[in-house]
Amino acid sequence: MAAECLQFSSACTRCTRLARHLAGVRAEFPDYHARPVAAFGDPRPRLLIVGLAPGMHGANRTGRPFTGDYAGILLYDTLHRFGFASRAEAISSDDGLRLTGCRITNAVKCLPPANKPEADEVRRCNAYLKAEMKTLPRGAVILALGGIAHQAVLMAEALPRAAYRFGHGACHLLPGGRVLYDSYHCSRYNTQTRRLTAGMFRDVFAAISQHLNPG
Repeated sequence: MAAECLQFSSACTRCTRLARHLAGVRAEFPDYHARPVAAFGDPRPRLLIVGLAPGMHGANRTGRPFTGDYAGILLYDTLHRFGFASRAEAISSDDGLRLTGCRITNAVKCLPPANKPEADEVRRCNAYLKAEMKTLPRGAVILALGGIAHQAVLMAEALPRAAYRFGHGACHLLPGGRVLYDSYHCSRYNTQTRRLTAGMFRDVFAAISQHLNPG
């Protein structure tokens, strides 16, 4: 069944386990955002990047996706190289960084325990991703960082997994003229084990840039 469609709310407590976890984080770290994290960037992007979930000391702390944590280092450097970001580093929500033609969001908007959302949490949060995707123009590109983000995009579009298999560098044509690209997540684990190198990541962005700007 297709996901419902909801507008984002930083006061969302639809997932009891996640709401309880965030309450505990706020008690331990009162200066942290520790609430659902909104998407960041251009409101009418040609490129929507979908990550997994906020990191404990990154987006969960700063309130902005991939900001202030290790995973954001490669992401924002690459966005800057390809003209999507005004600077190569994301330090805090008030650092002046701006995105052009690009928006970043997550499949799950809240920090999950051990960075592992449960399947029902991904499904429940999918209503927000569906609403975000509905604003994308025809011809837009969606970049899924990791298998769960890939599956969340398909869920929002009510598409079968078997017809759109995740693979690093894979490209899938979606209904409505949009395109889904896949990449391994730019997490510390993936980059340090070299499952994902900077070159591999930039190759995906090169393909996306070529698609968005042919010729």
